[in-house]
This record gives sequence, C-alpha cells and structure tokens, in this order.
Amino acid sequence: MTVSKNINNPVGMGGGQRKRLSRAERQNNGPHRNLDRQGAAEQKAELVRKMREKAGAAEGAAQAGDDTAQS
Repeated sequence: MTVSKNINNPVGMGGGQRKRLSRAERQNNGPHRNLDRQGAAEQKAELVRKMREKAGAAEGAAQAGDDTAQS
C-alpha cells in the first residue's frame, strides 16, 4: 500500500476522504484556535479577578488588625 506525503492527498488512509486543510489549519492555527485563545483569556481574567479579591480581603483584614493593635 502506498502512503502519501501530502496531507491533502491521503492515499491509503482508509475511512473515506479527509477534509482539505488550509495551511493555517495544518499549522494548528485554524479558527478553532481563536476560540481556544479567547476562552483562555476569559479564564485568566477570572483568575486575576479572584486573586485581586483575595489580596484585597487579606489587606483589609491586616489593616483592621493593625487598627485594633494600636487602640
């Protein structure tokens, strides 16, 4: 059985024909990647927000503790 070196001409791959992939998709840079990057950016923003809330709460508790120690 012959094996093709060209991804757009899958000789002997079995299972029917494969979709023609654009150059960007072959480099794993297709439209799906934009959605992945957008989701990752949203996750990062959420994580940063949570970390800032924790830092703000810890800072507020530390200031309250300082105020009671001085009184």
